Amino acid sequence: MTDEPASSLPLARMPAIDPRALMTFRIVCETGSISAAARMLNLSQPSVSNTIALLERRLGVVLFERRRGGIVLTREGEVLRRPAEAMARLLSDAVSDVEHARHRIAGPLRIGGTPGALLTLLPGAILRVEQAVGDFALSAVERPDEQLLDMLRKGEIELAFVTTRIQNVPSDVEEVTSARDPFALIVGPRHADLGDSVSLRDVEHYPWVLPEARGAFRRQVDALFIAAGVSVPRTTIRCDSLLTTRAIVRETDRVTVLPRTVALDGASDGSIRAIAIKEAVFERSVGVLRLARRRLSSLAEAMLEALPVVP
Repeated sequence: MTDEPASSLPLARMPAIDPRALMTFRIVCETGSISAAARMLNLSQPSVSNTIALLERRLGVVLFERRRGGIVLTREGEVLRRPAEAMARLLSDAVSDVEHARHRIAGPLRIGGTPGALLTLLPGAILRVEQAVGDFALSAVERPDEQLLDMLRKGEIELAFVTTRIQNVPSDVEEVTSARDPFALIVGPRHADLGDSVSLRDVEHYPWVLPEARGAFRRQVDALFIAAGVSVPRTTIRCDSLLTTRAIVRETDRVTVLPRTVALDGASDGSIRAIAIKEAVFERSVGVLRLARRRLSSLAEAMLEALPVVP
């Protein structure tokens, strides 16, 4: 067999990668050096170096440069790192998946979302999935929009619950809207003087709590102030936690803008209330993102089917 460069080989003749070498490469990436990887793997440094050298020779590329401060991945190394991480997750998940199957538990399903979207959609969807498939395992994480998209592409999650209809969706992603909810001014007991409807122009001088993350939800909130012809308030606490935001509004004289359903969820004691905003001519939409060309697990499909579709 000749050492023909990998880049010149037809796809059918591309060399297979030893999974153990790929896992060794991942540990080198994770630790930042050959020596640190050797210690983590309980191997000798020459053994790890030889494994990486054989992997580079098989692929016909250099995967990283060795520098005084550690390794620096080449472009080819960056490309290989993603499938290496995906394989590590796959192997880690395999034991968990088999254990769930042994106990007749579906999943686990891994999803992510922004706080408001998860709060609005996930509880009802869980009930409907339980009715359809029985016991299942679910892992849900809260992240900003940009991180969720990256997690989808890396295969770390199958579905992302987000604010929808706010920006153009990338070509490799599909978006489904499942609910709409009007924005409202959320106030605590110290603003009992406010009526059932208000213009943001009348309350722009109030102290505020507003979202920090520069995602779709923040853009919609900022758009409300633009529609009212006022600047985003300067006396603002930036906070992305719904629980913390509601607690601040309840205990202080600060106000916020939130979707009505999200703000009042579980607040049956009247400690906070929602006031209609005259400039809120659009509703906040929430739904799900998925990768367009990636096959979903049966549990992810069941989760999608459990969500309504809003035209």
